[in-house]
Amino acid sequence: MAHPSQLGFQDAASPIMEELLHFHDHALMAVFLISTLVLYIITTMMTTKLTNTNAMDAQEIEMVWTVMPAIILIVIALPSLRILYLMDEISDPHLTVKAIGHQWYWTYEFTNYEDLVFDSYMLPTQDLSPGQFRLLEVDNRMVIPMESPIRMLISAEDVLHSWTVPSMGVKTDAIPGRLNQTTFIASRPGVFYGQCSEICGANHSFMPIVVEATSLNFFQKWSSSMLEL
Repeated sequence: MAHPSQLGFQDAASPIMEELLHFHDHALMAVFLISTLVLYIITTMMTTKLTNTNAMDAQEIEMVWTVMPAIILIVIALPSLRILYLMDEISDPHLTVKAIGHQWYWTYEFTNYEDLVFDSYMLPTQDLSPGQFRLLEVDNRMVIPMESPIRMLISAEDVLHSWTVPSMGVKTDAIPGRLNQTTFIASRPGVFYGQCSEICGANHSFMPIVVEATSLNFFQKWSSSMLEL
């Protein structure tokens, strides 16, 4: 959950998000070193003579500033590609959930259950209970078991949407007529908030996403109660 005036990322709630946070720190260190070097060169040029007859033809320097950027790009690209393949890897999911975007709400279909389908609308401000978050609470949360691989199938009914939960490291476009898929594992119990991240019309800001990760026993009780409705 984000906090007011927060500058960093939300706390990771999945292994993928933890990998993304590590990669951010890794890339930021490379950016810091490059920025320091560039600042040093600029400062040196401003405080010394602009010409140096001994450095007019320096093949060693030219070799260094050609090879070093390539090495830096490789150092950044390799962990990035690893995370990219991890995000696309889907192996033996325990639960498959289909999320369909509408103007302006989400429909969830739990494909492992025949009749577990429900809509998720944002709660109006006047219906909020004390402690609930304005513009983020919904009438029906998407409940999942924690520490279980979850496969998300994401599509849209009308226009482009985007199913996004930052704490899970998930952001997938919902495109009409097409199924996109992603996977994640909730590493801890909790309630995690997200929003549609694709401008989709007048009420784009009013179709939040709420994922509740619980124990397997509670999930089974929840799914049974939803099937009885």
